[in-house]
Amino acid sequence: MRLKQCLVGCAALGLAACASQFQPSTEVSAQYVGTTHPFAAEAIYFLITDRFVDGDPANNHEDQGGEYPTFNLPLTGPDGQTANVGYMGGDFRGVLNNAAFIRDMGFTAIWMTPIVDNPDQAFAGGEPISFGGAFKDGGKTGYHGYWGVNFFKVDEHYPSAGLEYADLTRRLREQYGLKTVLDVVTNHGSPSFTMPTDQPKFGEIYGKDGRLLADHQNLSPGQLDAGNPLHQFFHSEEDILQLSNLNDENPDVLEYFVDAYGYWLSQGAAALRIDTIKHVPHHFWKQFSDRLRAHNPDLFMFGESYDYNANFIAQHTLAKNGGISVLDFPGQQAISKVFSTPQSDFAELLGYLHLTHGPYANPYELTTFYDNHDMARMNASDSGFIDAHNWLFTSRGIPVVYMGSEVGYMRGTVEHQGNRNYYGQDNIELAKQHPIHAQLQRVANLRKRIPALQRGLQVNLDFVGDQAAFYRVVQLDDMAQTALVLLNKGDSPITIKVQRYLQAGRWQEQFSGEVLALEEGDVLSDEVPAHGVRVWLREGPINQPQLQAKLQELTAHR
Repeated sequence: MRLKQCLVGCAALGLAACASQFQPSTEVSAQYVGTTHPFAAEAIYFLITDRFVDGDPANNHEDQGGEYPTFNLPLTGPDGQTANVGYMGGDFRGVLNNAAFIRDMGFTAIWMTPIVDNPDQAFAGGEPISFGGAFKDGGKTGYHGYWGVNFFKVDEHYPSAGLEYADLTRRLREQYGLKTVLDVVTNHGSPSFTMPTDQPKFGEIYGKDGRLLADHQNLSPGQLDAGNPLHQFFHSEEDILQLSNLNDENPDVLEYFVDAYGYWLSQGAAALRIDTIKHVPHHFWKQFSDRLRAHNPDLFMFGESYDYNANFIAQHTLAKNGGISVLDFPGQQAISKVFSTPQSDFAELLGYLHLTHGPYANPYELTTFYDNHDMARMNASDSGFIDAHNWLFTSRGIPVVYMGSEVGYMRGTVEHQGNRNYYGQDNIELAKQHPIHAQLQRVANLRKRIPALQRGLQVNLDFVGDQAAFYRVVQLDDMAQTALVLLNKGDSPITIKVQRYLQAGRWQEQFSGEVLALEEGDVLSDEVPAHGVRVWLREGPINQPQLQAKLQELTAHR
């Protein structure tokens, strides 16, 4: 077999110039694509608004709360460790000031924690929270945004003069090409009972005109009166701690949230992330999604169904249940395990992909991640984070990365142990020189410009030990593109050889610009550096019969 290596002046011309000589065919027959949803092209940077960067100290409200203060409430642990359950100052200005940092890393969307109004005191009820504790809300504040009181009003800790939410979304979009993902909650409000004395705003829901619509009145759910109009927004059963359990059977509750989140969409939100989606029945989500999509047909929504059972979380993705994508928790479990364990096998990732005969409406529309603010951060080495990003940005799904992971920030810590610690401008400046950041920027920006990595069908080849090889293939309308991804999570370079489904033609490695001219029957042999990724790209229609058959199978049983 013959293998022709052609550098054809790429070093002189540059990769982009060289690639431009080979344009996709305009004559494409069969269509092969994982998903055509526009949001599949995105990569999401997730941040806790209050814990990102304090860009405007004037909105910190450090004296707020009276006898139950809200600013800087530290929890002290062993060996000088700290966490915090108060506000720390992060705001819209801090996000906008660092939009270029996020964009330059290769992200195209920012998911921010909820921006709606929360109570103005620390919660005096419940069980007191302590360092490393969980499932306790006593002494905490709504710094995270999930204790909504008025879902039409932005919390006072976030905007600045001339920088309301609509200004932020517009400037992110127009100046930085960044979309904004709105974090939404419909199943609960703020903590609502067990307070020694009823505290202002806790257990209350306000309308767009500022009128009080509902009030738990510091009563336990079982004490609520179904005949009291102020109690009808709530279920009479407990759900999560002392949080009000909103009544999804009440049409006024559905109307309230459709109206509220429709408003924020009009203010520039581009997509919705739905908190605690499994706590609300499917019929609610069907009506919710139908009504919002009547005005926003391509609206992308993905929910948090915190469960590792793919068959369970997949139910949300079905059209009859609202057609809402989900965060891929089974994938999170596998990704975190594999890249936190140097002796792991790449084959352990195959089980969560569900590329054929799976339970999801479309596995290519799932949002993929390895940790977030509700679980322990991934406890991996720098190399482990680099390997995780190489996988996340080349495999199926829409990647989501939690703030600070570009440096392995607070790795291994849970919520009240440091997971949600303030990140800050100093850490962002340091991140720009960090090896995890450098490699993340490299692979994320590659995904940003290659449609096959965004929406292409995934054809797995060899997953064994420290190496993985797979194709991503898209053939749609006037575009046809095949990407061959080679991964190595080992400490030494390895040579990977690929012949199965390999098409003849011109292949270009996307990081080096190296070019190979392959003939039928050739083998592509490539050395992949330690903890490295190589991506070979072929432009043009798919013409290899075995690959065509495989793609037809993936399409038929996606």
